[in-house]
Amino acid sequence: MQFSENLEFGHEDRKRIYEHIESHGEVDAERVRERLHVDPGGFRHHVAILKRDGYIEEQEGKLRAAFEEGAAEEYQTEAVDFTIRPARQEDLSGIVGAIRRVAEQGSYIVAESVADEVDHDEALLRNNELESRMFFVATVGNGEAYDASETSTGSSPGDEVVGWVHLHAPELAKLAHTAELTVGVLEDYRGNGIGSHLLERGLEWAASNHAEKVYQSVPSTNDDAIAFLEGHGWETEAVREDHYKIDGEYVDEVMMAVDL
Repeated sequence: MQFSENLEFGHEDRKRIYEHIESHGEVDAERVRERLHVDPGGFRHHVAILKRDGYIEEQEGKLRAAFEEGAAEEYQTEAVDFTIRPARQEDLSGIVGAIRRVAEQGSYIVAESVADEVDHDEALLRNNELESRMFFVATVGNGEAYDASETSTGSSPGDEVVGWVHLHAPELAKLAHTAELTVGVLEDYRGNGIGSHLLERGLEWAASNHAEKVYQSVPSTNDDAIAFLEGHGWETEAVREDHYKIDGEYVDEVMMAVDL
């Protein structure tokens, strides 16, 4: 299913079923039917149509919104083998853990707010009439040389989240040509091209979903992030003085963007 501001369902009950599934991330099929008070025959029909049209998918009796955003890509370096892939609902705790590890130094305020929002939301990925939210993750297996007990990623064994790229695209017509992006990699895995691959995957998604400009904001003290983005063609559009207060000190916000 492609992200779109024009979701077409053809029936009010079908729309209600999708919206309930989309807002909860993953739900038991029978529980959805009971919660929405849809008769069994009608519910099965609507679920079949939603599956046919690519809006939802079912695994072991669980329904979730379908996000077909490309295959996993595998990479090898001398130091680490990693995979870049679309995030899944079960990656939620791993993504939150990775973001908070990166943000704990106080230098990635926007990403920290994303972690808080996702942690309090039942659904990791979103696609509704108000917004689209997509994540891609970088994962490594347990065979890599690091202490998985210290990553705080919360992912299942053999598939630890060590980096992410997040995109938020508002469906409001006047902003639908834009998307906000955050990207980060755990410190132990930097220098292997993971961030660059994540950024490229995120920008590809944005372009395929009609974004014309992608932006993000970072504190002026985050020299590494600013240099990373500038190295990939991003430009500073504005600076808001003293926008952040970090450890008691006022810090400027650097607002950066790239045209697609």
